[in-house]
Amino acid sequence: MHTPYDIEAQVPAFLHITTASVHDSKAMPEIPLEADAYYIFDRGYNDFANLFRIHTIGASFVVRAKSNLKYRVVSWKRRLPKGVLSDSIIEFTVYKSAKVYPEKLRRVVFQEEETGVIYTYLTNDMESSALVVANLYKNRWSVELFSNGSSSTSKSRNSGEHLKMRYASKYIVP
Repeated sequence: MHTPYDIEAQVPAFLHITTASVHDSKAMPEIPLEADAYYIFDRGYNDFANLFRIHTIGASFVVRAKSNLKYRVVSWKRRLPKGVLSDSIIEFTVYKSAKVYPEKLRRVVFQEEETGVIYTYLTNDMESSALVVANLYKNRWSVELFSNGSSSTSKSRNSGEHLKMRYASKYIVP
């Protein structure tokens, strides 16, 4: 089950059911997209052609990166907040990935304070802080718990840092 969840309305915005044998990335073309929305995906949705489709309509995304990602760092930030291990701009070095996603992406590496687990995220959001990017993904789990563990994609309006911060803090107690 692939469920974009509308954070503002607090209801699923769309429901697409597939068998367990269908890979998550194969359901991405079925997800209706909106400009100025924010989509948060798990690793199974690392389909760069579909992520580029999200980028080209003027929406933002955060996806957890796979460990075998091949890229080159174009630039990086030096002063990082607590928990952020890396915040860099990258481009793909594998021909196929670079062809279907020809723009630069942002790579954020974040270490969870409570568990010590390190997460790596990719996003087309070049403006929000690295902590906002990490918290957006972290909030995805609140949505998955709500939807009883089914695959879900969180969607929230993207109208600037203020709204993204409000969304990021909606489920997190600082």
